[in-house]
Amino acid sequence: MANLPDLQLRRVSREARACRLCEKALPVDPRPVFRGEAGARVLIVGQAPGRRVHETGLPWNDPSGDVLREWLALDRDAFYDASRIAIVPVGLCYPGTVDGADLPPRPECAPRWQPRFRAALPQVRLTLLVGSYSQKYHLGKRRKATLTETVRAFREYLPEFLVLPHPSWRNKAWMKRNPWFAKLVIPELRSRVKAVLRTV
Repeated sequence: MANLPDLQLRRVSREARACRLCEKALPVDPRPVFRGEAGARVLIVGQAPGRRVHETGLPWNDPSGDVLREWLALDRDAFYDASRIAIVPVGLCYPGTVDGADLPPRPECAPRWQPRFRAALPQVRLTLLVGSYSQKYHLGKRRKATLTETVRAFREYLPEFLVLPHPSWRNKAWMKRNPWFAKLVIPELRSRVKAVLRTV
């Protein structure tokens, strides 16, 4: 028999999959992309699915996901183990692109679904805020003036949140300009994720 957290997450997931809140603003039919089980200990909050993720229905199933998995030092099997890692972006559906760049997540989405999913994931011990949109929503006024400053101040948001830039190829130049990220943040990321997952 399913316990209360399982039932709550199933209900939220069912309702999220049926969501049509911003259907008229999307370039394609809504296809909310998320995953996780009630016992997950790590929650990954990115921005919104890209086209490839929209087509496959699997979050982070793209080159950005490959980079994120490398940062985490996790293979695909470990990364997609929904009993340990939940993935719920601030925008559940693909928002489209302009000039080859993904549009921002729809603003209606996070206020409706982020609190409900978080309440349905009671075992989460660490939330990874990947990119400026997730940081803006979850940190609010605690966020710094720029993403770089926010990530540089990553210790201020621990142990609840660990802030990261988006692992897009577009951020390769950012990585080169900020070598402290690989030296300081990635080891902390790997250490904390490993410790949290070890408790499962």
